[in-house]
Amino acid sequence: MWDQEKKHLEKFNEILAENRVRPTALLPFWNIAGFVLGASSALLGKEGAMACTVAVEESITEHYNSQIRTLMEKDPERYTELLQVIKEFRDDEMEHHDTGLAHDAENVPGYWLLKNAIQLGCKAAIYVSQRI
Repeated sequence: MWDQEKKHLEKFNEILAENRVRPTALLPFWNIAGFVLGASSALLGKEGAMACTVAVEESITEHYNSQIRTLMEKDPERYTELLQVIKEFRDDEMEHHDTGLAHDAENVPGYWLLKNAIQLGCKAAIYVSQRI
């Protein structure tokens, strides 16, 4: 999963640079928040870390699907390469999600609450990042 995530970051940084688009101003904050979320869920053990993985990857998959729909509605021929990248990365995220489930994510005490709290945070982060 780590290698795939590094590949995703590299590619998106490349796309941003090519298109002269700046990332959200909140990126440093999200980097810290992501580390804290991962570290704190790991304190709950393997199941906690996997529950966090399931929640985050499901949220990211939904976000990618939304981006795919938007690009398909605008001009799929213009965005063919970008659509291919997003679809590939979305599929990777779903693989990570499934790995989390296969590694007992649902066995952490309070799974439903933990998963929904993390997903609420992810949705809020996406919403705010699209505006700042």
